[in-house]
Amino acid sequence: LTTNLPPSRLSLDPGDVVSLANDGRLVDYRITRIADAGARSIEAIRTDAAIYDLPPGQYRSAKLPNAIVYGPANIALMDLPQISDTVAAHRPYAAIFAKPWYGTAAIWHSATASGFALLDTIAQPAHMGVLTADLPAGPLWRFDHGNELLVDLSSGTLTSITDTALFAGGNAFAIENASGSWEIIQAGNAELVSTGRYRLTRLLRGQRGTEDAMGNPAPSGARVVMLNSGIQPLSTSEADLGLPWNWRIGPASVAPPDPLMNAQSFTPNGRGLKPFAPAQLRMRRKTNGDLALRWLRRDRSLAADGWVLVEAPMSEASETYDLEIMSGVSALRIITGLTNPAFIYTAAMQASDFGGPITNLSIHLYQIGALGRGVPLIQTLSIKESL
Repeated sequence: LTTNLPPSRLSLDPGDVVSLANDGRLVDYRITRIADAGARSIEAIRTDAAIYDLPPGQYRSAKLPNAIVYGPANIALMDLPQISDTVAAHRPYAAIFAKPWYGTAAIWHSATASGFALLDTIAQPAHMGVLTADLPAGPLWRFDHGNELLVDLSSGTLTSITDTALFAGGNAFAIENASGSWEIIQAGNAELVSTGRYRLTRLLRGQRGTEDAMGNPAPSGARVVMLNSGIQPLSTSEADLGLPWNWRIGPASVAPPDPLMNAQSFTPNGRGLKPFAPAQLRMRRKTNGDLALRWLRRDRSLAADGWVLVEAPMSEASETYDLEIMSGVSALRIITGLTNPAFIYTAAMQASDFGGPITNLSIHLYQIGALGRGVPLIQTLSIKESL
């Protein structure tokens, strides 16, 4: 269509749609070009807005989206030994699983019942599960071929790994015992036996100095946490250790008083600063009746697991030990401040404690760290003759 319009139609521009009366009906045209020279010369083409409408369909009434309903959350606050060089040794860990996932979980804490401060947020859920059968105690510092770990996982998958990957820290799990402590276990073999259920064998027990947390047994139903990127180190300071904090954990979209928040009490105790138990305790009787004890120091640093080190590094301020001579559950003699990994239990001491020479000796041996005594070595020794 080409036509002329008077100057009074200056308001029209290319792209405008105008309706022209033609034979008793209105026809829509879209202006494509305008030339001003006295009269306004325009060019336009037919248009029909209806062709851009959505096709007709069944009417649907508007409604609000369904509210998200979160299932019960599984939350574990764990005092663990240091498991990463990038995380300070004193910091505990949090593992959170919820279905559906929160998107982002928030961790709040307070020294009182109010005034909660945001400590951390977690962007991904942890891989958690439960034991489906009792897990008896097993050997330390070698493969446990006699036990198998049966676990139901809420999410995630497991695969078998080589010994090289195992010794590098792969397939590591924390298992909660009846007292709330966590044994770290690694598994070389993983077999899927049913949906979400795995049988783990070729076990390494009491890893990272957690032999004291080995349950006997760890009961069926005990919590299991995969030690991977799904767990979050908490941003606590060393000054927070020993304080009974109150915690609120749940969706980051709600405030601490919200009913969706999980309320817990947890006291971080700095397990990562606790010295490991000494190892390879040996004892022999000397010709004069004295008992000579010696042992090896272990260190809690991750570097101490190196294959090429001549001597383990020293994470403590000094090498110091406490030794207890036991009779049942009672300590007959306590020796403190030993600065070498050796002790002579003289014949005179034996006579004072037991009335004469002995054939078996039960001891508790501790290395001393910044927080006091570490994990005890508890052992009963049979006497071997002359050193």
